[in-house]
Amino acid sequence: MREPVDLRRQRILAAVQARGTARVRDLAAELQVSVVTVRRDVEELTREGRLLRGHGVVRSPVPVGEAPEGGPPDGDRVAVVVPARHSYLTETLHGARTVLEEAGLRFALHLAPQADGAERPLVERALEDGARGLLLAPRWRSLAAEEADYAWLAALEVPTVLMERRPRPGSAPHALDSVCSDHGYGAHLAVEHLVGLGHRRIVFATRDDSPTARSLRAAFARIAGAHPLVEEWAWALSAPESGQEGPYSADETAELPALLRKVGATAVVLHGDVDAVMIVQRLAAEGVRVPEDCSVVAYDDVVAGLATPPLTAVAPPKGEVGRVAADLLLQRLQGVPGAGGAVRRVELLPRLMVRGSTRRIDDPDDDPGGAPGNGSGSELGNELGNASTE
Repeated sequence: MREPVDLRRQRILAAVQARGTARVRDLAAELQVSVVTVRRDVEELTREGRLLRGHGVVRSPVPVGEAPEGGPPDGDRVAVVVPARHSYLTETLHGARTVLEEAGLRFALHLAPQADGAERPLVERALEDGARGLLLAPRWRSLAAEEADYAWLAALEVPTVLMERRPRPGSAPHALDSVCSDHGYGAHLAVEHLVGLGHRRIVFATRDDSPTARSLRAAFARIAGAHPLVEEWAWALSAPESGQEGPYSADETAELPALLRKVGATAVVLHGDVDAVMIVQRLAAEGVRVPEDCSVVAYDDVVAGLATPPLTAVAPPKGEVGRVAADLLLQRLQGVPGAGGAVRRVELLPRLMVRGSTRRIDDPDDDPGGAPGNGSGSELGNELGNASTE
């Protein structure tokens, strides 16, 4: 998903203000957009008087290190550190930014590359630049990477709020404020929706390379394992590159069509959206129809609604996570009565967005072919079996 235009322009403005001068082509490479897009942004920022444009370069109208006239002082800066190339957090960032700017605070965005420990030097640099508070969402692709960050997180001396991240209970940074989606409840929504449609055999295909992914895997196993109406279930990686923990069994790394056939599944829950869309395309190429042969629920709802068919999805409150986290940080910074006491660990409930990728398995009226029982487990197994041999 594309990031909002105003957020991209803020990133351009921050980069130019930090360096004094930057080449348009370099900015385009850093932001992973076209040169034409950056030129349009620069033209608008120039029109607003926030940048100066030259031939192929752009300059800041104020000396490096100075705040723009009439803007907040450096001491009113909040640093936000999130992973690069993480579309899920785009809405979270937008929500946080709205709250901070309404309060008159500068929003300094730092994007961490895809490497363990990449957030720490960005945080240290932000603190050297005068950041008074931090909003953090470390990547934490593995549990080991998460635990490696615990010591320096616990030593932070400015108000800090974690977004969609919650350190292990009893760990050193367990006392940090945090705002998260309740992914256990999100898993519950997905399972209950499918069970309510008559599905009794379900495959869960998720990522396993983030705190959210690990929470979802555990929640699906707990809920499906205890549910009196779930007869058979299995878990697998949603994509070969989506696992970090391991080692995994053969079933856990199996091709999804083969696993669906083995379980006799009539439904699958997929995390995240991009993997879900690609798997649905793969099923379609092998003759498996969604939802006639297999109902699909995606998790994240970033691009699920744009798929064909539009995917039913669990939608965590991404923007609200950012807004609540920023508001909590503001209370700490402003010394709001009561905010300096107990640490707060806020959980926000996801919603289920029902679209065209799920249906009752015993409803032949939804089947264009009108064949009774077309969505049964045995029918799905036959369909997948035929597809796999073609």
